Amino acid sequence: MKTKSMMLVVAMLFIGMTTLFANDGKTEEIKVYGNCGMCKTRIEKAAKTVEGVTKATWDDTEKVLTVTFDDTKATVLKIEEAVAKVGHDTDHVKADDKVYAKLHGCCKYDRPVSGEKKEMEGHEGHDH
Repeated sequence: MKTKSMMLVVAMLFIGMTTLFANDGKTEEIKVYGNCGMCKTRIEKAAKTVEGVTKATWDDTEKVLTVTFDDTKATVLKIEEAVAKVGHDTDHVKADDKVYAKLHGCCKYDRPVSGEKKEMEGHEGHDH
C-alpha cells in the first residue's frame, strides 16, 4: 500500500510541476506610441484589462509592448484596441482624437496625419 501511495504522490508532484512550468501562452510584440512613465503605466494597464493577457511590458525606448496571452481568449487586435481606448496609437489601431487630446502634455507623442503615409528612411522598399 505504501508503494501505491508513494507513486500517487510522485504522480501528483509531476502534474503540479508540469502545470507550474507550462507555457504561459503566446508572446507578441506590438508597436505602441507613447513617451514616458505615465504612458508605460497606462499602456500596460490597458493591455492587462484584456481577458487572457498574463503579462504586458512596454519599452519606452523602442515603443514596443511585449504581451503574453492565452490566444484562445485574446487576440493582438483586442489588445491593440484596448491600448487605443486609453489614447495610444498602434500601427493598426488609431486612438480616438478626443481621447488622445486628454492625455497629459508629456504623453502626447507625434501622430501621423490621418491618411498620411510614413516616409521610408534610406533606400529600403525600392529597387535600383
